[in-house]
Amino acid sequence: MDELDRSIIGQLSNDARMSVAVLARRLKVARSTIQARLERLETSGIIAGYTLRLGDTARHTRIRATVLVNIEPRAQAAILSRLKIFPEVERIHTTSGRVDLLLQLAAQSTSQLDDVLDKIGGLEGIKSSESLIHLSTKMDRAV
Repeated sequence: MDELDRSIIGQLSNDARMSVAVLARRLKVARSTIQARLERLETSGIIAGYTLRLGDTARHTRIRATVLVNIEPRAQAAILSRLKIFPEVERIHTTSGRVDLLLQLAAQSTSQLDDVLDKIGGLEGIKSSESLIHLSTKMDRAV
């Protein structure tokens, strides 16, 4: 990736609906150059797709939490398949450090969040979990 590729990704991370013509105009390059770069970025897997990011109004209607999970040795595959069933589980990350998995959850209410946390904690192979409720977002640079 060169500077133009990074600029394209930066522009699209702010507005994934931006047209190729607008993108070319903003970056001061030919439309054909932008189109070719986008095709290469997509083919190589650097750009996996185009999506929307919810604004603060939509995000505030959901309660978010990060859950730190310790699991029994060799239980990861079974636990991952069970966790994928819960619609409240948005992301699952493996980690290095004191915990094995980091989960990102979103629920409509505290009672729904409490219920899913109880279910996750009760899964066979889970040794312990710690939940961190998100109160507010001070910065979000996620692409």
